[in-house]
Amino acid sequence: MQTIFPAVRYTDAKAAIAWLERAFGARQHVMYAADDGSVAHAEMFVAGNLIMLGEGRDGDEYPVRSPREVNAVTGGLYVVLPDAAAVDALHARAAAAGARIFQPLHDTDYGSHDFSAYDIEGHPWTFGTYRPERGSTER
Repeated sequence: MQTIFPAVRYTDAKAAIAWLERAFGARQHVMYAADDGSVAHAEMFVAGNLIMLGEGRDGDEYPVRSPREVNAVTGGLYVVLPDAAAVDALHARAAAAGARIFQPLHDTDYGSHDFSAYDIEGHPWTFGTYRPERGSTER
């Protein structure tokens, strides 16, 4: 059961939602609009897990910002996929959608099969077979 829900911000959440669907196979769960029409809050399924996202606004007390907005990356997202074939297939999909792959497909010293890519605004995402709760991989 998922108990940690990553929360990220985008300067253009609608474009990010469309891109996450196209590149990473994400599926929108809910979206709530702010008074100005921007995305106040959205939830997306990525490989069966929910992430939350929205747009930062002036006066917003929540400190998370898009890497595009602050010209820095302060965290990343790791998504477990069921096997190496799923990682390879998602890598091909992400590359075809124009994702900037910064770590190509590779096998790690601890037995995972991974790749890493930046999303449309610079959040780093890694997809692999390592399952942290088990301390092992499902390959």
